[in-house]
Amino acid sequence: MRAEAVLRKPGQPERPSLLELFFDLVFVFALNRVSHRLVEDLTDRRTVVAEAGETLVLLLAFLLVWFVTAWVTDIYDASAPQLQALVYVAMLGAMTMAVAVPRAFGDSSLVFAGAYVAVHLIRGCIIVPSLRGHPAQRRAAGVLLWFSLSAVPWIVGAILPDPARGLLWGIAVAIDGTALVLFYPAPWTLATPQQWPVSAEYISERYRQFFIIGLGELILTTGSAYSDTSFRGSGAVAAFAVAFATTVLLFRVYVYKAGQLLPQALAAAREPSRLIREVFIAHVLMITGIVAVAVGYEIVITHPFGHTEPDWIVAIFGGPILFLAGRALMEHAVFARVSRSRLIGALVLAGISPAMIFVPPLTVAVAAVAVLAGIATADVLRARGKPPERPSVPH
Repeated sequence: MRAEAVLRKPGQPERPSLLELFFDLVFVFALNRVSHRLVEDLTDRRTVVAEAGETLVLLLAFLLVWFVTAWVTDIYDASAPQLQALVYVAMLGAMTMAVAVPRAFGDSSLVFAGAYVAVHLIRGCIIVPSLRGHPAQRRAAGVLLWFSLSAVPWIVGAILPDPARGLLWGIAVAIDGTALVLFYPAPWTLATPQQWPVSAEYISERYRQFFIIGLGELILTTGSAYSDTSFRGSGAVAAFAVAFATTVLLFRVYVYKAGQLLPQALAAAREPSRLIREVFIAHVLMITGIVAVAVGYEIVITHPFGHTEPDWIVAIFGGPILFLAGRALMEHAVFARVSRSRLIGALVLAGISPAMIFVPPLTVAVAAVAVLAGIATADVLRARGKPPERPSVPH
């Protein structure tokens, strides 16, 4: 088989296909399972710090599956039969992982870890031979090397009990995330951004689509929580309204300028892969923040009044803070600057959080949406009377 059969060809469409959108459907379910797991931990009053750490490991595993798959369908020809089969394998693997989430640190640990490892190793075992004789094979072999290394703590951790499992899985996620950020260095190849010929239009569209997936999970979680209340109680009604307003504001703050100009920034960058790395980290922060927002608002809809637990405040305020941190990083990637409103908003949320323990959960949620509304308003006011902004090219 010739390597050109799987590599992206010049002139191919640079927009995601229906196959990639089909693949994305699994992640609405996956993110929902992750958020629901954390909600149960926060409301059942378990060892919250340990449980939250475990949930974060699971979330990062899903994000790595999605982002690596997006890079693969960008660099290679997604219409090739081998690549389409790999997308289906990744889809099945992510679905299996999602089903195992509730007991991933229990009797389903081997199912979760096995599915995760299988997705990455099967991908490498198909792509590396397909690139025989092409320089890109060395790059693909480097990716396979790193996932082979991380497979050891994933599988061993699945076999061992806690706390060894949590420690080993944390190490495994750190290996996979670090390797991705460093462009998968290997003894036989230099890890340089030039080895990753990304399509600016394609990968930026995929990133924006994944953000929409995150918002879809937020809508699913809050809508399901409100449905479970049987529409009883003014508190649940108000909480649902605040949750919807938050969803709209997160979308508005994301899209404003940097979200719109991301493709142009990637196309204009001297080394687009470096910019994609920064934008990747930004989206990890934003998606993690949205999952935390979903957790917080499910709790608020279910318990709008009464005592506010400190852990609930962390979810209700921590989600927007993580989102704003990621949004600021994306703005820096596109414009080489950060709007003060994002930093001020995050500092306000952090500053008032200790006082929120004295007010009901619904009031905490109203405070969060008020800060986001202030940021969105500042964006609109700043745009008036200014010429259209262009992305900076610092990379």
